[in-house]
Amino acid sequence: MRDIALIGLYSLAAGAVVGLLGAAALRALRGRSIAVHVCVLLAVTVAAVAAGVVTVARAMFLSAHDMRVVLVTVAASAVVSLVLGAVFGRRLAAAAVWAAQARERERRMEAGRRDLVAWVSHDLRTPLAGLRAMTEALQDGVVADPATVAEYHRRIGAETDRMSGLVDDLFELSRIHAGALRLTPADLPLADVVSDAVAAVAPLAGSRGIRVVAAGHEWPVVTAGAAELNRILDNLLTNSVRYTPAHGVIHVDAGRDGGVVWFAVSDSCGGIPEDDLPRVFDVAFRGTRARTPETAGGGGLGLAIVRGLVEAHGGQVRAQNVTGGCRFEVRLPGAAAR
Repeated sequence: MRDIALIGLYSLAAGAVVGLLGAAALRALRGRSIAVHVCVLLAVTVAAVAAGVVTVARAMFLSAHDMRVVLVTVAASAVVSLVLGAVFGRRLAAAAVWAAQARERERRMEAGRRDLVAWVSHDLRTPLAGLRAMTEALQDGVVADPATVAEYHRRIGAETDRMSGLVDDLFELSRIHAGALRLTPADLPLADVVSDAVAAVAPLAGSRGIRVVAAGHEWPVVTAGAAELNRILDNLLTNSVRYTPAHGVIHVDAGRDGGVVWFAVSDSCGGIPEDDLPRVFDVAFRGTRARTPETAGGGGLGLAIVRGLVEAHGGQVRAQNVTGGCRFEVRLPGAAAR
């Protein structure tokens, strides 16, 4: 029993020394990645076992041949353990990072859903209250002169169109998030699509003295769903008109970069705060933008729909500040890449 106790003490002492050194190493590396910590922890564990085995083997006065056998066995086991630890440590680190990112995305999505419900409720409550008041005034005969009645009718139609647009946005966004969007790709001349989108936004832009200029010379052909591409351009142009000061200018240009077709909408809104740039495409994000003193209504869904439709085509959209304003660029795979 005395020999067994001594062997246990030798092993414990050797392992404790290695463990203390490993703890110091882990403390020094506390700012490094999970994979590094896992590898160091595994190396310390293997080293502690190896130190205990070697210490006990030397205390047993093994022959040189037997000592080499022990060392080779320990070394082989250590190599296998370290290789397996490094592989699974990297996987564990990747899984941990992915889980953290997933939690962050879920947190942001939940915050976005809460904001969406709050803002949509507000955007619906306000016009509904106005509609009710005007309808009751017409029913009770409070207003009777033709001019006022006609103005009430016009405002009722405008508010109805506004709420209808908000409901359409919600339906489109729900289709994107549910994966129910079905694309019918076709080869579309981008010049025609841009021309139609500019014509559609012209009345809104003209009412504020804003010029929309399509500056491209050689407009490429893009393979995309016609309705979805029109919606992308319409939302981008409407967003730019909404935040561009009166008498500003909006530019639309396009081109081809290898197998990628791109088009961009640039405005003179004054720019977006850098902290808001990564979130401008989030659902219901309205942020405090240094864009214009006039912030028109909207559910904060237009740019979220743009991102969803672009990603459904396998493309990318990004926002960046340029001199005097900001630029929204869409990049879609060309026909060959698709």
